[in-house]
Amino acid sequence: HSGKKRSRVPGVMVTQFVEQLPLGKATPDFTRKPMAVTTHEGKKVFFKAMVSGEPAPKVTWSRNKGEMNDPEKYKTRYDERTQEYILEIINITLDQADGYKCFATNEYGKAVCTATLTVIDESGQPKKKPLPPKKEGEIDPKLWELLLTASKKDYERICLDFGVTDFRWLLKKLKQMKTEMEDEQSKKLDNVKQIQVKPSGRAEFSFDMKLVDNNSAINIYKDGTGLSYDDDKNSKHSLTKTGINYVFSIKDVEPADAGLYQVDVEDTNVFTTDFQGKIQNVPDVEFVANIKNTKVTESEDALFQCVVSSPLNRITWLTEDSSLEDGEKYQITVSEDKLTHTLRVKNCQMTDKGMYSAIVGVTKSSASLTVGDDKSATADTGASKKRRGQRDLLVSDPNKSCACSVTDRGVQFVSGLSDTIANVDEQVELSCKLSSDTSEGKWYKNGKLLTDGDGVKIIKDGACHRLIIDCCKKDDAAVYRFEAEGRKSEATLNVQDPPNLDPDALGKFNQPIIIKAGENAEWKLPFSGGAPMTIQWYKDDEELLPATNVKIGTSDTESQLRLTKCQRKDSGQVKIKIKNEFGTKEALSRLIVLDKPTAPQGPVEVMESAVTSVEFKWKPPKDNGGCPVTNYIIERQQVGRNKWSNLGEIPANPSFKDSDVDPGRRYCYRIRAKNAEGVSDYLQTEDISAGVLRYPGSPTTPRVVSAFKDCINLSWCPPCDTGGTKIIGYNLEKNKAGTNYWSLVNQKGPITDVFEGAAYKFRVSAINLSGAGDPSIPCDTVIARDPMKPPGKVRDLKLTDSSYTSFSLAWAKPKEVKGVEDEAQGYYVEIRPIESLEWTRCNSVPITLTSYTVLGLRAMATYWVRILATNYGGDGEPQGFDKYIIAMPPPGRKHSFLLFLFVKSGNTVRLNINFEASPLPDVSWVKDGVPLAKHVTITNSDKGSQLLIPTSERSDSGIYTITVKNIVGQESFNVEIRVTDNPKPPGPLELDQKTPGTVTLSWGPSPDEKRDDRLHYMVSKRDSFKPTWRTVADNLFNNKFTVVNIMAGREYYFRVFAKNDMGLSPPSVSPVFAVRKEKGTFKVNMPQSKSVNLESPPSFLVPLKRRTAPLGYECHMSCAVKGDPTPRVTWYHKNISLNTNTNYHITNVCGVCSLFILQVGPKDNGEYKVVLENKLGMAESSMTLNPSFIIVLLPP
Repeated sequence: HSGKKRSRVPGVMVTQFVEQLPLGKATPDFTRKPMAVTTHEGKKVFFKAMVSGEPAPKVTWSRNKGEMNDPEKYKTRYDERTQEYILEIINITLDQADGYKCFATNEYGKAVCTATLTVIDESGQPKKKPLPPKKEGEIDPKLWELLLTASKKDYERICLDFGVTDFRWLLKKLKQMKTEMEDEQSKKLDNVKQIQVKPSGRAEFSFDMKLVDNNSAINIYKDGTGLSYDDDKNSKHSLTKTGINYVFSIKDVEPADAGLYQVDVEDTNVFTTDFQGKIQNVPDVEFVANIKNTKVTESEDALFQCVVSSPLNRITWLTEDSSLEDGEKYQITVSEDKLTHTLRVKNCQMTDKGMYSAIVGVTKSSASLTVGDDKSATADTGASKKRRGQRDLLVSDPNKSCACSVTDRGVQFVSGLSDTIANVDEQVELSCKLSSDTSEGKWYKNGKLLTDGDGVKIIKDGACHRLIIDCCKKDDAAVYRFEAEGRKSEATLNVQDPPNLDPDALGKFNQPIIIKAGENAEWKLPFSGGAPMTIQWYKDDEELLPATNVKIGTSDTESQLRLTKCQRKDSGQVKIKIKNEFGTKEALSRLIVLDKPTAPQGPVEVMESAVTSVEFKWKPPKDNGGCPVTNYIIERQQVGRNKWSNLGEIPANPSFKDSDVDPGRRYCYRIRAKNAEGVSDYLQTEDISAGVLRYPGSPTTPRVVSAFKDCINLSWCPPCDTGGTKIIGYNLEKNKAGTNYWSLVNQKGPITDVFEGAAYKFRVSAINLSGAGDPSIPCDTVIARDPMKPPGKVRDLKLTDSSYTSFSLAWAKPKEVKGVEDEAQGYYVEIRPIESLEWTRCNSVPITLTSYTVLGLRAMATYWVRILATNYGGDGEPQGFDKYIIAMPPPGRKHSFLLFLFVKSGNTVRLNINFEASPLPDVSWVKDGVPLAKHVTITNSDKGSQLLIPTSERSDSGIYTITVKNIVGQESFNVEIRVTDNPKPPGPLELDQKTPGTVTLSWGPSPDEKRDDRLHYMVSKRDSFKPTWRTVADNLFNNKFTVVNIMAGREYYFRVFAKNDMGLSPPSVSPVFAVRKEKGTFKVNMPQSKSVNLESPPSFLVPLKRRTAPLGYECHMSCAVKGDPTPRVTWYHKNISLNTNTNYHITNVCGVCSLFILQVGPKDNGEYKVVLENKLGMAESSMTLNPSFIIVLLPP
């Protein structure tokens, strides 16, 4: 990561290479940068700099626009005494005026700054290196200079001045040049205004610029020569600054002031502008007809028109304070002959009146615009109509000069003849255009009149006149002239005869020449063209000269090349260049020399060295001889013997496996390449040893990629030690938890041989040609179960109790959201002292209960508490309290009390409430929500509070509430006090029998019923057969009750008691109640006897039920059956009979069938089924046993 960094010295740019600097290190910077220097030619100059940085930076120098390789001109050194880096430039010349950059670099960054060297010539003015001259066919460099600093709206106008009509293709390169310039300048111009002449007669240009260093020198050049200027507007040249706006002006403009103006800051060009005319190379221009004063009424258009002496693409139009552009308000047009220029001011208003000027070069023509109101218009209607008619006539044909102010000059050339270059046998056309369609003209060749019969075509198309030569010959080269009504235009036609090649011969020449080594190659190419011709032959861009094996023959119409006894190295490109004074032609061919390939390339890489085989590879030949390698020939020698054995040819694949080797022996091989032309030299290998029995190392520990209830996916890395041969496979083994047996696993795809809920370990061993190596370290235990999502937050977290050393917490399980949050399988409790940032987990193993007590706290310490739900998918988000908790007991009761207190009227009420709280709480009492009566006394202490009522009355009954409150919290406790007395008996008791076997008792209310809402009644009964009283009804709040089961022939006695919290009242006794018993005739009906068949098919009285048994514990399952005859009972586990399995205890006692498992293991899960069979049918019942884990929480 690199980035810009601010320097302490203005004008210095620092780049940091690293994101963070090591301690004690620093990027380079300048403590003193080189200063700008202005000197005369021939002098000596010193640039001095002081730098800082750790480690010490390296200092280098460079120029912006030149090299510094000459040690005679540029010398650099370091002065240890002054700690200065010095650049010395000896005998300064004008071309050394430039910007010089100083770089300070170390491994952490780079610093760079620029100093300007200005060289003054003998005239005393600084010089600027001129722009490079324009080259033929290229864009004028001055155009680039102007476009780089111009506004986009000026692009079209500037390009038109340079004759570029389509400038869109320039924009991409211009954008790139602007980016480079801005990177170099580190500054940007805004609000740029090109140079123009103001109505005051001054020429000005302006721009906005922010300088990095306000002390930077600003130099202004005209055509490369420095200008002297100051900030006085009365001077010839002045530069004024207002904020960031710079304005340069030229007073009393003269033709000599025209030129290219450039602004440089230090050595960097920031602005370029062209002052009329010098770049276009147009002759001096003057006004043939000046613009005239104009008067219009409001909302009319005003027209200014002028005629210039020479065609111009544009002129400058100005008002008194600004320049005018073509747009909605102003319409600027130019006639086709570019002589008449028109300015139309649209929809004139009073604000448009004033002076308007037209400027050509340094010449100006001015006129006034007067805008009148509607009254003045109506006062002189006829005159205004006449003037408007003249203006409309003037505007209607902008191609005609202003008739009212310019004398008719006759026919004019809108466009003249142009010099033309044509090739022999090509068609050429000369054309011009007049200002009149009716004018006739004549054509001349070297002064001789031409007609249609002289081998040319003369065509007149309106104002256009054309001369066409269908097939140019050399004698058509001449000076051609066109004359019409005394006007003439001349042009020169040059006819060229460049080299020409016959297309058929050229196509044949372009075909490659293919020969075998030692054969000759020959090329011939006919040509035509004007003499003298220069013929040159090249091979691979090197010119061929006659030699022993190179023969070149050339005539006036053909050239021949012959190469004898060609070798493979002679292959390459063959080129002929034919040149005369009019042009150059080139033709290409190729020579391909076929030969045997070069030897295969080493080094030979041994891919495998096994007990029974050796495999190695090499690189193909560097040169295949011009045709593909078809085979390789392999030879072998056993080290210690002289005989080489031919192992045969193999296809063109550059590798070989020798399977016929003896263990431990060494072999050497020779390899030759073969193509259609022959066999190459051999490549000989180093000694290669056949392997011995060497097994691979252990792979890495298998990593569990994913686990599901029916499959597990693993991955591992191959061993670092392959045993000298390639790894051909792996053995993957599994171990089920609780066993010592490792079994092989199918490696093709996921491991599916697993049982849901079972735990496994896996290990892997690598196999090479010698066999299997040692197994890896087993992976951690993995359980075959589907993955889970972590659970959500617990709900309803609350503090149930606290003391000085503990917190008691309770919460509810988090909600399950399918696919997002799964079921919680346990919980972690975490606390954090308020002064700490680290959370401490209170339980290392998840708890399954939704409550927990945190022990070992510091008294009165403050803690944050949170709960995390967890499952094997991970921990969920924590849920904590909004506020911290203090380790202290809450204010409240120390002991539990009765909720109700009953007091007999007149007795004393004394109620003691004990509590614990810190700090001491405020204690308050209320009765039924209102303050206590005056006769009630409250006594408080630091451990409790007492309520005292000396003599209680029934009005003292109610709910008494005590509230204990301090800064930690508050707690309330309610006690209901009932003041009552022994009840009075109910009224007289009456009996009534409306239904046989029942009797209804009714009685009058007790006098205390209205005063005691808890008073109720109890009814007791005694009959003549039993001497004891039995309660038949209690808690009756009405005055009526019906007694049932009244038997005839017995006497009954009833008593009714009033009853409240104090006890029973005296009874209200009923009279004797009796019902006479009537005797009837006794008759016995004997039922008819029927035979009964007790046989039945088997069935279940109580079926099997689903069970969940903890692993390692016993399990008992049973069912009740019936059937006659007694059914045969068979138990099944996963459809396998268990009746003969001694691992299960099976009993059948009186139809109760039981199965007992002493210790439940993972294999005991699944479906259990009981099948009953007798001769009448069959029945079955099944259930599923799910072993589960049980977590035992031990006290800390």
